[in-house]
Amino acid sequence: MPAWPEHVFWWHLYPLGFVGAPIRDGEGPHAEPVHRLERLEPWLDHVIDLGLNGLLLGPVFASETHGYDTVDHFRIDPRLGDDGDFDRLVSAARARGIRILLDGVFNHVGRAHPAFRDQTEDGPRLFRGQWIDGRFEADVFEGHDALVALDHSSPATADLVVEVMCHWLERGIDGWRLDAAYAVPAGFWAEVLPRVRERFPEAWFVGEVIHGDGPSIVRESTMDSLTQYELWQGIWHGITDGNLFELSHAIERHDELLATCAPQTFVGNHDVTRIASAVGAELVPHALAVLFTVAGTPSVYAGDEFGWTAVKEERLGGDDAVRPEFPARPAEVQPDERILRAHQALIALRRRKPWLWRAHTDIVEVANTALALRTAVGDDAVVVALNIGDDTVSLPIADGRTVVAGEGAPTDGRIELGPRGWAVLEA
Repeated sequence: MPAWPEHVFWWHLYPLGFVGAPIRDGEGPHAEPVHRLERLEPWLDHVIDLGLNGLLLGPVFASETHGYDTVDHFRIDPRLGDDGDFDRLVSAARARGIRILLDGVFNHVGRAHPAFRDQTEDGPRLFRGQWIDGRFEADVFEGHDALVALDHSSPATADLVVEVMCHWLERGIDGWRLDAAYAVPAGFWAEVLPRVRERFPEAWFVGEVIHGDGPSIVRESTMDSLTQYELWQGIWHGITDGNLFELSHAIERHDELLATCAPQTFVGNHDVTRIASAVGAELVPHALAVLFTVAGTPSVYAGDEFGWTAVKEERLGGDDAVRPEFPARPAEVQPDERILRAHQALIALRRRKPWLWRAHTDIVEVANTALALRTAVGDDAVVVALNIGDDTVSLPIADGRTVVAGEGAPTDGRIELGPRGWAVLEA
């Protein structure tokens, strides 16, 4: 795989929501372009100010509603703008040293996709399903009738995905997030990705893997990385349930995954309740301390750095709250300063310690509401001490000497943390 992902930390955003585009009503995929994509450019300096250098974009291609019901993989969604708007965004990001990752929705498309609308029983098919009494009954993605499943055994589907990937890599992006990669046969990716790498050897591919045997999926598919949902769950539930044994177990499992890949790590994304709502604002820094000191390629979901709250709901429009419109400029936001400073301090630490990308983490001490971690390579070490409880605790800090984030003073190899206290130390 290319070397550059080791040094990139992503700012993940959902473009349609970010720019305030209508999701279910109003403009359709064939409307005249509305040049909203330019609203991202004033935020690029914010990405740099955070210490990040990657832009992980949700769907940007023409679609019917939320972006995952694609109707044209070769056209920018007119609710965002046009090719010129996209080219300007790429240029502006490049000028700041920011990489770009696009969301590749290659498991399914919307029913208005021309290839689905125009198919005939005797013609070549891109879609999985069966003909019944002269009517094609398509398979759909996880019960969503609007999302018709592509036939990944068809050479035509492989050719289409290769063409789409190469088209946008040629336009200046750096790689792809493979949406619903767990639902696609690993053999399909193993056929497609090497063909793309022949033309773009520096491209990086991260698969969305929510469940399943992650190491086997990575090995068999040839993708470079996967989304680390198991660690996300361990962080969220370990803190929320007051059971840091669950988090320590997730970290141990995370270490086992490193033999296969450096996964994409996160505490928030466009599909889940925001971390400040999940664990409470006071404990967000604790989640961040884990995210930025264990191995992987970390991402920040846009708005989490401000302490924004939102709950995902299982209903039509249930994602809207976690995919909000952003103001025109960062200066218009009133952040939770404690959470913002924690992001900046921990990202700066991660930037100084590139070896964390693939380093193993040891559990120094664990209790239901207290945890000490040590991640090291040679003589260089980072130590994390967390207290999510209501009582003061004392935790061992191994060779940690200098507090670089959080608060507290080390004494005789230990650190005392007040209720819900936290600290990150360097050796």
